[in-house]
Amino acid sequence: MEQKILIVDDEAHIRMLIEQTLEELEDEGVDFFTAENGEQALQIIQEEEPQLVFLDVMMPKMNGMEVCSRVKKELGLEKVFIILLTAKGQELDKQKGQEVGADLYMTKPFDPEIVLNKAKEVLALL
Repeated sequence: MEQKILIVDDEAHIRMLIEQTLEELEDEGVDFFTAENGEQALQIIQEEEPQLVFLDVMMPKMNGMEVCSRVKKELGLEKVFIILLTAKGQELDKQKGQEVGADLYMTKPFDPEIVLNKAKEVLALL
């Protein structure tokens, strides 16, 4: 089965950083998609159904919480593993992330090693 990862962040350098972190997964046949806002993300998730989404919380057009909620609750795509990325690490934010259906919550700056290992784990490439 084709493996897909979507990286969503309104900052290009963060999208690139995550992509570079996960580069070695391309050798495993993983396809990467990127989006710079929530609307784009939602469209790609519906079209491509990636197994894993790295989703920034604070974005224009539609924030990560809204995207997550729509994917998990409205579209019923529970199998899509969503990791919310945010600069806000307060407990309240994590709680809100869980409420909208996020599978994991990571704060920026994140450890590339953790990001890569989590991606491998989710895609079962360990």
